[in-house]
Amino acid sequence: MDMLAEIFARQGELNRFTFERNQLVDFERIPRDRRLQNEWLRNYALAMTQEIAELVDSTNWKWWRTKVDLFDEQNLKVELVDILHFWISACQVMGLSAEDVHRMYMQKNAINARRQESGYLEKGDAENRTIG
Repeated sequence: MDMLAEIFARQGELNRFTFERNQLVDFERIPRDRRLQNEWLRNYALAMTQEIAELVDSTNWKWWRTKVDLFDEQNLKVELVDILHFWISACQVMGLSAEDVHRMYMQKNAINARRQESGYLEKGDAENRTIG
């Protein structure tokens, strides 16, 4: 099993356990129910937003502070992993597997590379419709 697939599998196990333990909806139902997808995508987006705020707080972004040692490298790494935790859960809510993410990432990366090569003069939403 490759590393991304292993991360997806472990996150799926944790989600199923957490949802069952907290008597939430059956996690496996979410990708098949548009209302549940909407609810849980919003929940995971909010969780990622909070983790991103914690990431920013671990940098020395406040220029008015005089203390320069606020760059907390260890915590920054943990916050990035926390973001990944919720991002993978959001992918699973949408029914995406590690293989789906890899394939779509490679397609989108090729589009982004072409955009950079051409000076990124215009963004075509039609390009995103070809990813799948």
